[in-house]
Amino acid sequence: MDRITLQERTKLFHIGVIQLCNLLPKNAAGFELAKQLIRSAGSVGANYRATKRAKSNNDFVNKMKIIVEEADESLYWLEIINDTKMIQTDELQQLLKEANELTAIFVSSLKTLSQTKQRS
Repeated sequence: MDRITLQERTKLFHIGVIQLCNLLPKNAAGFELAKQLIRSAGSVGANYRATKRAKSNNDFVNKMKIIVEEADESLYWLEIINDTKMIQTDELQQLLKEANELTAIFVSSLKTLSQTKQRS
């Protein structure tokens, strides 16, 4: 997958999360979940975008590690919303799938980077 496509996917993921969070109940649990999920989903896209400006290979790897953590955290919050049945929509299921795929893509990228670095 090319960089532009992945950058667009991470941006659309964040937008989808924002739209989903608008459906959460307007109570303490809903507000907290929305806050955590919007922050982590936004961090995925923002940090992926920031990899273009990495100052070194180590800086690039560190940014990728943050992306993996934030993508996995986003998946966690989406799972909590799903498991508590706060929202039951097709959009939630699509975001769960996308969070899982994005996490897998970035984990795979990090593994490839690590293997490439070891060969050098």
